Amino acid sequence: METALRIAINTDTGQEYEIEIPATHVVKKALLDFDYPAQGIQIKDAADALAEQFALTDEQINAKNRAGNRIFLLHVGIAANALVKSGKFLRPKYGWIINPMQPPPIDENETLSPIVIMENEYQKYREGLHAELLQKIKDNPPDFFEELVLDLLVEIGYGGSRADAEAVGRSGDGGIDGIIKEDRLGLDLVYVQAKRFNKGSVGAPQIASFAGALAAKGANKGIFITTSNFTKAAKAYDAVGFQIVLIDGDQLVQLMIDHNVGVSTERTYEIKQIDADYFGEEE
Repeated sequence: METALRIAINTDTGQEYEIEIPATHVVKKALLDFDYPAQGIQIKDAADALAEQFALTDEQINAKNRAGNRIFLLHVGIAANALVKSGKFLRPKYGWIINPMQPPPIDENETLSPIVIMENEYQKYREGLHAELLQKIKDNPPDFFEELVLDLLVEIGYGGSRADAEAVGRSGDGGIDGIIKEDRLGLDLVYVQAKRFNKGSVGAPQIASFAGALAAKGANKGIFITTSNFTKAAKAYDAVGFQIVLIDGDQLVQLMIDHNVGVSTERTYEIKQIDADYFGEEE
């Protein structure tokens, strides 16, 4: 287990010393893997559970910083807050966290907070939108999909503008469906292959063929996007000398939703909570 060093204070002598605790990314992974109750868990209780999971000593658990805060508890709180800010965690109320991507069975006798209820319903709605959007893509012709892919890549940050992106698939250009600048300065080009499949998976031979098309262009960077998925062999295929990014249907739709391609915002709600910093409270 990777660890990190933190400065602790001996409360009896006032002397500083180093304490070793699990690294931040280790704590984050453990929090993501945690089995959450329906109503979430208090960060202090999560810290206690992780301390037992990591087999920490009493010294590691109880060591304090100069401000008198328990270092490991503070460490877990910082990791949890980072996950909340990144959208991976939900904070149902102050000092609590929950992983909305791992909704546990709901106890009928358990009262859920309004935020947890809203989050659960939001996830159900998003799953429905995800499926509907993917079907819409499959219902349109291949040339529409090629244009959609370029629209998405521009929104993600490739190229200077949509006018700089070029769809070439209809000319049968050696398996290349689009060309886009790698960045706004156009220092390098990225070649795109877009495969709209209603069934079946993309296999290693198709990745090898794409690598061959890149070689014919004297290029080494490509993005292969499909409405389907990739076989294990395709994912494991080692195209030596080439950088090929694979994006399957699930990732495609997720990116479209995140970057507002093919979707629009119908309404927005702001969820307010108490500002603990304003009131001088500690997590």
